[in-house]
Amino acid sequence: MGKLFGTDGIRGEANRHPMSAEIAFGVGQAVAHVFRKNGHRARVIIGKDTRISGYMLESSLEAGITSMGGHPYLVGVLPTPGIAFITQSMRADAGIVISASHNPFQDNGLKIFGGNGFKLTDEEEDHIEDLILNKKLTDLLPTAKGMGKAHRIDDVHGRYIVFLKNTFPRNLSMEGMKIVLDTANGATYRVAPEAFIELGADVEVIHNTPNGVNINERCGSQHTQDLRKRVVESGAAVGLAFDGDGDRLIAVDEKGNEITGDQVLIICANMLKKDGKLKNDLLVTTVMSNLGLRVACKKYGFNHHASKVGDRYVLEDMLRMGSVIGGEEAGHMIFLDHHTTGDGIIAALQLIAAMAREGKPLSEMAAMMDIFPQKLINVDVQRKPDIETVPKLMEVIRQVERELGEEGRVLVRYSGTQNMCRVMVEGPTAAATEKYCSQIADIVKSELG
Repeated sequence: MGKLFGTDGIRGEANRHPMSAEIAFGVGQAVAHVFRKNGHRARVIIGKDTRISGYMLESSLEAGITSMGGHPYLVGVLPTPGIAFITQSMRADAGIVISASHNPFQDNGLKIFGGNGFKLTDEEEDHIEDLILNKKLTDLLPTAKGMGKAHRIDDVHGRYIVFLKNTFPRNLSMEGMKIVLDTANGATYRVAPEAFIELGADVEVIHNTPNGVNINERCGSQHTQDLRKRVVESGAAVGLAFDGDGDRLIAVDEKGNEITGDQVLIICANMLKKDGKLKNDLLVTTVMSNLGLRVACKKYGFNHHASKVGDRYVLEDMLRMGSVIGGEEAGHMIFLDHHTTGDGIIAALQLIAAMAREGKPLSEMAAMMDIFPQKLINVDVQRKPDIETVPKLMEVIRQVERELGEEGRVLVRYSGTQNMCRVMVEGPTAAATEKYCSQIADIVKSELG
């Protein structure tokens, strides 16, 4: 059957392996078994985004956990980082998020947090995978008397909103600031507007009417056209777009320009440095970050480390190297002084804090970092062999690298969650990056498509 876990939990088309009721039931059983401690039953938080398939998967997880003697606590629709927070604050043993993040509605996924609010290690995921795929769970089931009970918690939104508000500096204010939010018809549709309203902002919300099948549909962090237009029309100071599960932020300045995760990280890292809170003077991002980010780090006097792609690897390196801020160009940002995982709303609050602190518009703040021309082409592939074992692909990559020299770079890698190869080229001009990226993408299509 192959592996279940990818770079960000289990993910796939809903109602098909591995996102079937059967696998979700097994995940529930395995989590309840693995996190049972000293004879005490595992308490497991279950939350979800707004996908229609969430109901089936929620019920399957609940059944799996109770069958293994655990106690599931159902919190309903809540952002992924909100579930991590509730898991930690309730001192639960684990938390499970039902979401496929920025993917379209027909996909879904399962992410698991430990009781400390951090995602599981590779070893813990391997153990759970082994229990499920090698049919080891049946022999571990308790008798009927040992089965668990499910509970529903209704006040999690208020708890999470208070947590979010406490990350915004008390000496700063949003009073009178016009903000447009795009909640992607996803998990932030309730909590994000309430948090910003309670902090005094003048809030307008778009794409906040989820119906089970419109999550991320031409909206949210992946599709900012509507947000950019609305920011300009309304004269807002900033637009904030979240993805389906709320762990990602893309911002829009007052002129309608999209601000990348890299730019937000530079703005926030510089604020932390000025406040003496940039631990070890270090910002951690991934190898996908724009070359301009490295230049900006040198300019503003802090160090930079590039990790493997994936917020879990960013987090691992942050913990290992003692950094409090890190993230991805695509909008996952981790502020370890505030939370254990990437949180789009917290990232938005820190960005607005930096704007308020400096008293400058976002367009001016974003100019702290120059963006080198970059082209990214996603190519659907049938197979994922090691890229170094595909001679024609390696030949074109080396040729492009020779021609770019010190003025750019090439990055070719597979998606960890989809059958896709990402080809990224940075270079001195938009025309050059477009040409070189297309050359490589064409070879990927012919060799792997």
